[in-house]
Amino acid sequence: MNKKIAIVTGASSGIGEATAELLANSGYKVYGTSRRGAQITKGSFKLISLDVNSEESIEAAINEIIKTEGRIDLLVNNAGFGVAPGGAEESSIEQGKSIFDTNFFGIVRMTRAVVPHMRKQGTGRIINIGSVLGFLPAPYMALYAATKHAVEGYSESLDHELRTRGIRVSIIEPAYTNTQFDSNTQEVDSKIPEYNAARQAVAKLVKIAVQGGDNPAIVANVVLKAANAKQPKLRYTAGKLAARLSLLRKFAPASLVDIGIRKELKLDTPDHIARNL
Repeated sequence: MNKKIAIVTGASSGIGEATAELLANSGYKVYGTSRRGAQITKGSFKLISLDVNSEESIEAAINEIIKTEGRIDLLVNNAGFGVAPGGAEESSIEQGKSIFDTNFFGIVRMTRAVVPHMRKQGTGRIINIGSVLGFLPAPYMALYAATKHAVEGYSESLDHELRTRGIRVSIIEPAYTNTQFDSNTQEVDSKIPEYNAARQAVAKLVKIAVQGGDNPAIVANVVLKAANAKQPKLRYTAGKLAARLSLLRKFAPASLVDIGIRKELKLDTPDHIARNL
């Protein structure tokens, strides 16, 4: 039996690497991508160069895969980066455009490149790595949360469009995941002294949470579940914390969620927290 062909963006480390490895070990032929990648074999999958910010790079990579394999069955959009905790006004418009260009428009570019081939086949799966920050607010991480909210809206709309053509779209929603994601995280580029204490306090809390977060394999397993489901769901949470937060958002009063977020991040006493952390 011919193996299904999968593409996983941002596969050089973290969630992307774990996902590519699991898919490859579960019967898929996987092309992982990385901006700095080369035509090398990494573990059980091939890592190729692809920049989700460049339509030319995407077109070249997709054309080569189609030339070699003749089809694409699964696209996992994982590539992205974050901005370190800071006030929303501490990021310039240029920085805002940059994070949207990768985290949101990178998904749009990849989808536009792959969907024509899936339509021709009459089948395909697109799985977008979102976040619990796609349905929750993220004080001091507003731009990152905005990109994930955008991914949610785009994915749900796209699934309705493509469902009658044999293509399904799903979103994976992890919470804190223990990866080297912060190695690609940018500092806010327009720092304002009034935010110093709050920025430092939230950054320390987030760092501790990430270090204690889920293993990337947990997210990879949910991706595999969504990829192989006969009747895939639109949304899948990944990990116990993400599941709890999803239930809280759906069923708890908005005022309770609001209080919980402010308490978790100690938003009402940033100066005190910064002095004592």
